[in-house]
Amino acid sequence: MRVFFPGVARLKLKLIWRVACLLPIPLVWCFLSQTGQLVFLENKLADLRFRFRGEISAPVKVVYVDVDTRAIEAMGEKPWSRALFADVINAVFAAGEAKAVGVDIVFSKVSNSKLVDAAKTREGNIALRKAMLAHPKKVVLAAQYTQGATVTQQEGSIRDVPLLRKGKSDRTKNDVPEMPDNGFVIGPQGKPVGRVGLIDVDVEYSVDTVPRWVPLFAHSSGPTLYHFSLQLVLEYLGLDESAVRIGANTLELVEKNGEVALSIPLREGQLLESNWFSRWDNPQLNPRVSVADVFDAISASGSADQDQRKLAAEFFGRFKGALVLIGPTDSLLQDLAPTPFDSQPVPKVGLHGNLVKTMLSEQFIQRPPNWVMWAASLGLTLFASSLATSGHTRNLSLLSKAFALVTLVGYAFVAFYLFSRSQIMLPMAAPLGAALSTSFVAILWQLIDEEKQKGRIKGMFGAYLAPALVDKMVDSGEDPQLGGVEENITAYFSDIQAFSSFSEKLTPQGLVGLMNEYLTACTDIVQAEGGTLDKYIGDAVVAIYGAPLALPDNGYRACVAALRVHARIAELREKWRHETEKNWPEIVLNLQTRIGLNTGLAVVGNMGSTSRFSYTMMGDNVNLAARMESGAKAWGVYSMCSEATKLECEKHGGDRVVFRPLGRIVVKGRTKAVPIYEIAALRETVTPDALECYRIFTDGLNRYYERDWDGALARFEQSKELEPNQPGKTPGVTSNPSLVYLGITKHAKHEPPPENWGGVYVMKEK
Repeated sequence: MRVFFPGVARLKLKLIWRVACLLPIPLVWCFLSQTGQLVFLENKLADLRFRFRGEISAPVKVVYVDVDTRAIEAMGEKPWSRALFADVINAVFAAGEAKAVGVDIVFSKVSNSKLVDAAKTREGNIALRKAMLAHPKKVVLAAQYTQGATVTQQEGSIRDVPLLRKGKSDRTKNDVPEMPDNGFVIGPQGKPVGRVGLIDVDVEYSVDTVPRWVPLFAHSSGPTLYHFSLQLVLEYLGLDESAVRIGANTLELVEKNGEVALSIPLREGQLLESNWFSRWDNPQLNPRVSVADVFDAISASGSADQDQRKLAAEFFGRFKGALVLIGPTDSLLQDLAPTPFDSQPVPKVGLHGNLVKTMLSEQFIQRPPNWVMWAASLGLTLFASSLATSGHTRNLSLLSKAFALVTLVGYAFVAFYLFSRSQIMLPMAAPLGAALSTSFVAILWQLIDEEKQKGRIKGMFGAYLAPALVDKMVDSGEDPQLGGVEENITAYFSDIQAFSSFSEKLTPQGLVGLMNEYLTACTDIVQAEGGTLDKYIGDAVVAIYGAPLALPDNGYRACVAALRVHARIAELREKWRHETEKNWPEIVLNLQTRIGLNTGLAVVGNMGSTSRFSYTMMGDNVNLAARMESGAKAWGVYSMCSEATKLECEKHGGDRVVFRPLGRIVVKGRTKAVPIYEIAALRETVTPDALECYRIFTDGLNRYYERDWDGALARFEQSKELEPNQPGKTPGVTSNPSLVYLGITKHAKHEPPPENWGGVYVMKEK
């Protein structure tokens, strides 16, 4: 389809202007991301990436010893004697040869109860201290900054505990963590006994209930405190706190020879984001036993039964070279939280195991600098929204929108792929949110424009084209403009025979009613066959086949339309004949129309003034079509076309349309002869007598060309009797081709044409 639209430059300018108007949308998304308003959504997208990547192993063995329901039953009512934990620690070191043990329970004075016998409490503390003295620095005990307000039994006062993240709290006030009893940390002569590690999570930075970010250190009023997991890593690497070097964006563990053993990236100068290696309930990647199982194994190891001792040895063998984490897992202890792999809350002791794996495997989650979010958001938005609103036809528009969607899916795939391969956490919420919302608004804007444009185009072409063709024009997505191009078309002209007499016989109201019915019938058929109504000129119908919608078979469609119009007029004549109440005059009951067609190149387009124009056609081939209509009367036919139309019709319609040659004429205003044909009938409706008539007539015409006047007259006399249209018998018919050629041949016989004649007839009238 070719409708005459603005150039590409104008479209690009319009697109650039529209994108500029939509720019605030991605900027809002970037601002929301910059200020932390999208962290929750970004977290959910991060969780999806963990699940897409799947569970992975780490080069460190971590075994969990659960304080679960069975353990609680074995240990009795709280508060538990610390001697029980001492037994577990001694066993996993002595029998299990563990690398280090971390206890995710705060053994502080605050946790002691005055209801418990002080002597028993002291005995438990001594037992735990002895266990730690037996394995100096290999046991890490938990400490924490309690969130909100807490009451210390020792002082009976309330203290507010600050956030741990740098720049988020006043470190000069109330900066006292809940610590293990001092005796568990410092031994005789000030020698170190155990390690202390923070178990805090920066809940505000994590935003949701998944414990994602932890402070690796906290500067308190005393010595710097390091995170629980970092203390385990230090012991695993054989280092102490003096190996820690804190930089602006990294925390390094440096060996005595100055070599960096581990470099850990920091966020906000203090935070580490946990990588998650597996779901909690994974026996291969998260081996677990109950404290109750340890107690049973301790008993079995002292049994006189050799098999029991063997089973105990096999049980403790799982701890060899492992980092052992002892922590509460029973739901009643309320130390639970979800993870990216576990939608239901699981024990938070698993966080420390994942942090240890994160550091020792060096599989740190890499978050690009903030400018990447801005660049990705603006770039993806510009590209996707431009694609979503481009395409000047319906198919191209759908294809462009599909490409825009593919672009967004592609970005998401890259984000998922990079994380699964390199732990790179590309921003997704702002880029995808900005691109999707901007594209949605842009498409909505485009739809509104298209509806307006559709109204403009329908207003211009709705009266001239069939609705289906108007819809196809609307798909172009651009405004019609003044101008024209050369197209291969078939021009269609029709006119009512002797129409000037109708106004004399009919009242104005009757004439208008008759013409409306007639023109409606003609127009419906013209448009049904794909034609474009050019104009009405009184009773005349002018139409175009092949523009603005390109029709390769425009000649065939026009010929079929001409024959359908004649068939419909015959039905109307019969209808009018039975409308006795209207008392139609004879001229109406004999109404006939003549149709002329010609195929060829013509200029088509919107022509007129800059303020008012219409879609039309012009050119020599259009004029020839008009001559076909007016000349049909001279040859006694009602549908006449040029040879160009006949050939086009046969090219696409085969022999469905029956043609009769009428001769070679030179129309007024031209010098070149044009073979002309009657569009006689459709093959499925033509009668045998009519076919025989056309055969005999054609033979007579050939004899006429050969100057066999008598032979031609004889053949025309024969065909005259078989003519489908007979004067006096067929309504409105006053002549036919056989009668016309009888007169022409007789004249030629008496006044022979010159020797170079060639059978050409020169028309004197338009």
